[in-house]
Amino acid sequence: MSEVLTPEDVRELAPLYDAVILALKQVYDPEIPVNVYDLGLIYELNINKAREVSIKMTFTAPNCPMADYLLAEVRESVMLTPGIKSCAIEVVFEPLWDRSMLSDEARIALGFDPEM
Repeated sequence: MSEVLTPEDVRELAPLYDAVILALKQVYDPEIPVNVYDLGLIYELNINKAREVSIKMTFTAPNCPMADYLLAEVRESVMLTPGIKSCAIEVVFEPLWDRSMLSDEARIALGFDPEM
């Protein structure tokens, strides 16, 4: 997805981008009561003019036993977003996930200091 978007493209795609984020926030790690977006597992999210989504994501551990489940749930949730034509997911482990990637909401839900 090396396509360059114009400011008009960005304005047009912004609501779709927000809808995809909302879809990602519906996918919860079954081992942690926080969604994948607020856990910081989504490293990159792109949508091109053809409304094809490209996601780079990780897991809390490289040997995550729920990896296949989470990938399927992310893909399904994104594909259910009206207007999305396809969803490609690349799993990456650079940088390694750590607690600093949690959103403030996730830190509070997990009982961590949000200022950490």
